[in-house]
Amino acid sequence: MATEPTITIHLTAPLRPYVGGASELRIAAPTIQRALDSLEAGQPALYRNLCDETGALRRHLNVFVYSDNIRDLRGKETPLAEGDVIAFLPAVSGG
Repeated sequence: MATEPTITIHLTAPLRPYVGGASELRIAAPTIQRALDSLEAGQPALYRNLCDETGALRRHLNVFVYSDNIRDLRGKETPLAEGDVIAFLPAVSGG
């Protein structure tokens, strides 16, 4: 039986209070969706800041695997490989 890849979730300063100040988390997940499922179970405060009550990613949030936005890949079904780094970044707007 194959093991799930271990990935790193990089946490920007606004998200760190929801995980006790940690700058990164390491979890096992083969897709973005499974990473979110893992966060829902193990880091519910962080999960609530990433996803709404329906499980959809919050509109103001961009999710990157390295420098690739998952919107340009396969969305929440984007596959992950051993050592991948994910970042959740709020969209910036204004003038």
